[in-house]
Amino acid sequence: MSVMRFVGINSREAMRQVRAALGDEALILANRHTEQGVEILAMAESVAAESSAEAVTPPATELRQQSPAAPVHQDPAQAFETMSARLLEEMRAMLARERSQAEPADTLSERLILTMREAGFGQALADEVVATLPEELAAGSTLDDRALSWLTRQLVKRLGSLDDEAGFMDRTGIIALIGPTGVGKTTTTAKLTARYVMRHGTRPVALVTTDSFRIGAHEQLRIYSRLLDVPMYALNADQPVSELLGRMKGKSWIIIDTVGMSQRDQRVIEQVRHLHGGDSPVRLVLLLNAASQPETLEEVVVRYRQAAQAAGGELHDCIISKQDEAGRLAPVLDIIMRHGLRLLFVSHGQRVPEDMSLADPAALIEQSFAERVPLTAPLARPVTEPVARGTGSLLGQGRRLATLLRTLRQHLPGFDRLEEVWNLPGLPVSIQQQRLDSLLAEYPHSGQALGMLWSERRRVAGEAWSMPDVALSPEGIWLALPLLQHRQVAGQQARLEAALEQCEIGVHLLNGLPDGEAGAWLEDQALSWCSQVRGSQRVEHAAERSSLAMLGAVGEPVGEVRCRFRGVPGRLELATLPVGSMLKGNRRESLDARAWFGEVRDEESGRILAKRYWLTPARLGRGPQPLLLALLQAEVLPQLARRAWRHLDPGAFGELRADVRLLMASGLATVAAHLDIAEDEGAMDLRAELLGLGGGRRRRRDVALLESLVQLFMVRDSIRHLGLGERETG
Repeated sequence: MSVMRFVGINSREAMRQVRAALGDEALILANRHTEQGVEILAMAESVAAESSAEAVTPPATELRQQSPAAPVHQDPAQAFETMSARLLEEMRAMLARERSQAEPADTLSERLILTMREAGFGQALADEVVATLPEELAAGSTLDDRALSWLTRQLVKRLGSLDDEAGFMDRTGIIALIGPTGVGKTTTTAKLTARYVMRHGTRPVALVTTDSFRIGAHEQLRIYSRLLDVPMYALNADQPVSELLGRMKGKSWIIIDTVGMSQRDQRVIEQVRHLHGGDSPVRLVLLLNAASQPETLEEVVVRYRQAAQAAGGELHDCIISKQDEAGRLAPVLDIIMRHGLRLLFVSHGQRVPEDMSLADPAALIEQSFAERVPLTAPLARPVTEPVARGTGSLLGQGRRLATLLRTLRQHLPGFDRLEEVWNLPGLPVSIQQQRLDSLLAEYPHSGQALGMLWSERRRVAGEAWSMPDVALSPEGIWLALPLLQHRQVAGQQARLEAALEQCEIGVHLLNGLPDGEAGAWLEDQALSWCSQVRGSQRVEHAAERSSLAMLGAVGEPVGEVRCRFRGVPGRLELATLPVGSMLKGNRRESLDARAWFGEVRDEESGRILAKRYWLTPARLGRGPQPLLLALLQAEVLPQLARRAWRHLDPGAFGELRADVRLLMASGLATVAAHLDIAEDEGAMDLRAELLGLGGGRRRRRDVALLESLVQLFMVRDSIRHLGLGERETG
């Protein structure tokens, strides 16, 4: 490269460097002031003359293509200016490439973004995904299997798909495949029809074509109809589907192969309008050619969605075609994710029906990463791609909210019921009561809960309500929607019996000792239970009565477990001791039990944060440690519920029953507490998403999670009230 760059603290110093390198005849191409001083781009005059001559005299082939009126020669000054601008741009591009290659990514976030870009994903999606990197991973810088696994999970959950083929094939109605010319609509129509016939036979299905423009288009689909033994009907492009329905009585699954149109063709809107012009709703499915350029795919999705909206319809579903012809899969997946489309099938050949498969998000993401190509140029954002600045993009935020809510439903049992409770505010109070009764009538349903965390039977400090009880799933996860105390039967034993009869609850976590009848019943039923008690609780040990606090020093150490105590990481050091009878009030109750002593220490400083005491039946041996931990970590629930309660101003909700408000608040508290203490990958991902939604963690983690959940639901409700709410597609 003959262009050279010189930087000096001032113009004189920069020009001195130019003369020293190129002589007095050097040509100055550009100069500007920078933070370092003055920058000059210059080149030798002899090189400039050669380049100028090339610019003034076009090649012979170019001369022959010029119109007679076009001048053969160009103004020399203009030619030199054009040449200089081109060289300057090339110089800057070269410097950018060198800088990109010389400065490799040094943080995990940068490495993850680079990985996505090398696979073919766009910068907007990469920024959006990496913005939710969990703090557990962000502390490192190595792109290891754990980080790649996290990245894959984020992309998989953003790629909507069918759970199984029945979700598409067993749903009756009219389906129309739409998209530009040449994307494979006719072949895909045949593939879908063949798969349907394999499941349901030929009788309920019919084929329809609107393609009267292409020579032989009818004949191609007619061949498939004969092979599949299903009837085919022709429909003019301006003819509503309803005009054919009378001739297709008894057909419950009708698929339409539409005429291909460029996304820029104004008739696209008319085509979609005619599909929706009849009395029967038509489900639109957009075909996306995996071999198309990203800019083209972006335009196809935007224009066809606009056409669907203009025609009074919606476009949610898509199918990838010609995967076998695509160099990389990531660009089309990127567009599907950014626009929130649901991917139904992927077509990868001409064979009917073999060369089409149900979309498998995990396999598709894995394939896209297998197609990575090292970047040789600086990362550039496509002109057509929406610019996303972290969490500031409204479109990106909408996608994140929808994905986050969907993931919460999948990860947390009972979250869908909590959402239903949040739908009640603003309705007339009588309707709130009816719907709440119906919602809670069979909750938790049989098999949904294995244990119960029974809250204290007294009001939360400073409030007029008691903390609801919380059910635990068979996996030990707190159900997102708690159970109001005042809706349960009176009497401890009666509540325990009802829990066993209605929900098959076999594990009970108690605050305080069970009363005499309840304790005897628990032993008769041989159920597991654990009571958190005070240090002043008196028990019998070695034929003497002592308080648990006094006996702690003689307990047998059994090790320590990691825990979270009121939003901070800690270690729970445990000791145990067998005990006999105990005093409850003035009554002496005989019970073969085991006492547990816990000391909670700060994980970093080792400082003692709290001391706790528990009693369990002796028959459980040393197995109930998870029960002790659950009771310890549940202590935070009343505090979080109170904080959430105060966030939910009734004035912002219209009519709001107190019990509905309490369920909303305690439900958010339960979700926040669970996500704070859980250590599985799903919880880690959700924590990162929520903390990112709230702008990061600036206080205790459980409190930050709670406030992010409040924000999430408030935004969800605002969108619903605007009539733009999350649309569920079956």
